[in-house]
Amino acid sequence: MFDSHVALLLDHAAALVNALTDGEARGRPYAAPRGAELPSAVDTAVSHTAGSLPRAIDAAQAEYLAATARSMREVFEAVQDDRPDDAATTVNRLLRDSGARPRLDRTADGGGGEEAPWQLHFHGADDSFAAGHSAACATGLALAVAGSLTGRLGVCRADRCDRVYVDTSRNAARQFCSTACQNRTKAAAFRARKGAEG
Repeated sequence: MFDSHVALLLDHAAALVNALTDGEARGRPYAAPRGAELPSAVDTAVSHTAGSLPRAIDAAQAEYLAATARSMREVFEAVQDDRPDDAATTVNRLLRDSGARPRLDRTADGGGGEEAPWQLHFHGADDSFAAGHSAACATGLALAVAGSLTGRLGVCRADRCDRVYVDTSRNAARQFCSTACQNRTKAAAFRARKGAEG
């Protein structure tokens, strides 16, 4: 499985893709937020970020992350469609465009007076939140695509849903973005069986 840091980066990538790209979600058309709504949508999607990046998300940074999300969707779709070369090409573009580079930074001091531990980041100390978060998500995707856990990236298989997910299940059997989509699919299959019997 992914280590906790990579799992967090992949979780953020999926959250941004699902919040910031058009498509279908749980059986309904989904239009990603635009304009004045976009910064708030970005903040909601990454609200569990515990990193050291400043989070003053203005319109330009929100647009930057929306473009990153569209590219990250291409990675999830390429993996789902068994096109590893396309996934790798897109990840390489994301890494280049975001300026991803590993570095060790001290984490915030916990207030106890002891020296803060070192933490691996994939962005420069002076990068904006959007650039830093794009770099971190791109690196997480690179580690997934280059590793044996590529198949853990998925696109929901429910009818009329194209939201993405990261499969952290023990048996790697996840096929849906949510239990709602799993239940919709089971209910539709049950109705189809009942119709065929009647």
